Amino acid sequence: MNKKTSSGEGKGTKKPFIRLRTCIQFIAALLQNANFKGFFTGQIYKGQSKNVCVPGLNCYSCPGAVGACPVGSLQNALSAYKFKFPYYVMGLLIFFGVILGRIVCSFLCPFGFLQDLLFKIPFFKKIRSFKGDRILRWVKYVVLVVMVIVLPIFIKLTPIFCKYLCPSGTVSGLLLMMADNALVDQIGKIFTWKVIVLAIVVVASIIISRPFCKYLCPLGAIYGLFNRVAVLQMKVDEHKCTDCGLCKRVCIMDINPPKDIKSIECIRCGNCAKECPSKAIGYCSVFSKENQ
Repeated sequence: MNKKTSSGEGKGTKKPFIRLRTCIQFIAALLQNANFKGFFTGQIYKGQSKNVCVPGLNCYSCPGAVGACPVGSLQNALSAYKFKFPYYVMGLLIFFGVILGRIVCSFLCPFGFLQDLLFKIPFFKKIRSFKGDRILRWVKYVVLVVMVIVLPIFIKLTPIFCKYLCPSGTVSGLLLMMADNALVDQIGKIFTWKVIVLAIVVVASIIISRPFCKYLCPLGAIYGLFNRVAVLQMKVDEHKCTDCGLCKRVCIMDINPPKDIKSIECIRCGNCAKECPSKAIGYCSVFSKENQ
């Protein structure tokens, strides 16, 4: 009887939180793509704000984008004709990472928001995990090192990740084509390849929660490295935790919060905290006594 009551309380508090997070995601995506005129004209915004990196994965070429993508900016700096260390971009990535960690992925990233929406589409069988899942999660670090850092350094003026893999860039390209039909005639083999990649990511996102975040996103890989030291943390009160397993079952990234609350995979969406019937999980600061 107690278990049912506790579970009901968890579900009751979870719904308002999910709506709040969805609202924040929507507003964040809207603010990062506030050039609404671009969606109708097909013209990319080139104002001063385009020199500033946004925290999430949001393509520079999106007709609505009013800021620059940090991954794209990092590649452009590394692949410049004359190499200069990207102090500005690295400084921003470190700043976002130290303050927020991977909470950027769950609250502020437009492509993360898109994946969440796709996962809400009904499907006869949703997949939480599968054989090889843990190994595949390391692929995003390979993508970060090889496609975002190493290859752009040696292949000048070519942002490899943006050009050959980034699905956010493909979405931007499709939006531009919708606004300007003349661009359709310029489709080449590379863009066709990227459409295939995007299609795979979209289908996978309907079946698996956030597959791009788990397996391919170099930005998530960077922010994950800061999870253990970021100012914003999550904590588990061992005295309150009853090991009921509810938090693990609702985890978007399929981790076990009581055992690894500071995991590099955790995007700090807060689902575990709101589902916990004993209120053993919550947000805290790295400086708080509970986190020491």
